[in-house]
Amino acid sequence: MGFKLIIVCALALLMAIPAFFVSGLVDDRTKRAEDVVKEISSHVGGPQTFLGPTLAIPYSIPPQSPADSTKHGIYLVFPTQASAALRTKTEERHRSLFRVPVFQADLKLDANFDLSGVPAAAPQGAELDWSRAEIVVGVSDARGALADATLTTDAKTVTLVPAEIAENITLGGEQNRHVKLSLFGAKVANIVRPDTQFHTTSTLRFSGAERISVLAYGKTTHLTAQGDWRNPGFDGGIPPVNRNISNQGFTAEWSVPFIARGVRAEGPSDSINGLDTTGLGMSFIEVADPYQSVNRSLKYVLLFLGLVFLSYFIFEATTGRRVHPAQYILVGIAQIIFYLLLLSFAERIGFDYGFMLAGTATVILLSANAGWIFSSRLQGVIAMVIFTLLYTLIYLLLTLEDNALLVGAVASFLAVAAAMYVTRRIDWYSSLPVTGPPEQAKPVMPGHTA
Repeated sequence: MGFKLIIVCALALLMAIPAFFVSGLVDDRTKRAEDVVKEISSHVGGPQTFLGPTLAIPYSIPPQSPADSTKHGIYLVFPTQASAALRTKTEERHRSLFRVPVFQADLKLDANFDLSGVPAAAPQGAELDWSRAEIVVGVSDARGALADATLTTDAKTVTLVPAEIAENITLGGEQNRHVKLSLFGAKVANIVRPDTQFHTTSTLRFSGAERISVLAYGKTTHLTAQGDWRNPGFDGGIPPVNRNISNQGFTAEWSVPFIARGVRAEGPSDSINGLDTTGLGMSFIEVADPYQSVNRSLKYVLLFLGLVFLSYFIFEATTGRRVHPAQYILVGIAQIIFYLLLLSFAERIGFDYGFMLAGTATVILLSANAGWIFSSRLQGVIAMVIFTLLYTLIYLLLTLEDNALLVGAVASFLAVAAAMYVTRRIDWYSSLPVTGPPEQAKPVMPGHTA
């Protein structure tokens, strides 16, 4: 029996190998879902990042020596006060089994400019060309435009066109963290002069997918947002000061003072890195990601296999019926197929219902198998109770998250303690289990043969 237990433990480790192939299948399905997201996003604009009205003034630096050439650049001046309102309407686009949340966003971006002291951070020797100044707004993916963007300044409304002084600008210098914006602008040379003050408003309507954010484009920035998505994730660089989420949607409010913005109010376009980290926005996420949940369940596969195999071994040890290693392998294969069922069901009906359906089918199969092997309906009923508790434990481990380690450790300890107690009378050196107390030697009566 001791050698048999070692064999059972080795089989449990061996059966954990196919779980890696199931994990690879989950990764393939996850990649397929990501490809669908990218495909649908490419049609609606993808994740969108917006830059509110910003003053862009071209400048040049005359050559300092005959060997030098004239240098050109763009000098950006952010508004002293920025106020933005964002309203989103979402829907889900389906492609086969995969769903992607897409949105339509209406933005109103207000900006108050005070040009007193400008330029205060221009490169040495720079000469600003105020006659070519533009008010520009930026968007990360212009393909999502649903209407012409407009700019209202001095009671005059104009349609924004691709900026003349620069087609795009990149904020942030680190790889995987930079934001590349396409710029659209309008000439404002007639109202923009040194030491002047003016107000401007831009209206935008764009579509996108998954995420939307507005950069903190003013020295102080205030943003209000509302939408009908019930599960937004506020994952921008600066969290909202107020937010409310209900079944009807969400509302959120951001207020970013200049000291929290961390980017100076004006400067050359290549010297304001860090503005990309001030994104005020949200993600339109699916609360239940079946692939993430199935992946988490696969992390407990060895514990899962070990407890089921241990249960069968205890049945074997306490009933005296032999279970062939091939039957243990079949039990292990049934549990691996459980994960395949879980994955296929979770894609269609969600992880919770998928786990219930796949778990119920597997528990019934394992319990019936125990009844067949040990030729006992009672043993099958006992197996059903034990396996139901075991699958319930696994489900709890997946839902508890922060307390999963504690619950799993305690449950494993109790399972091993129970196994020790049930097998306490087994003679591990014998070929058959001893389930009762040893018989007492009877005295030999005279005239009888012992």
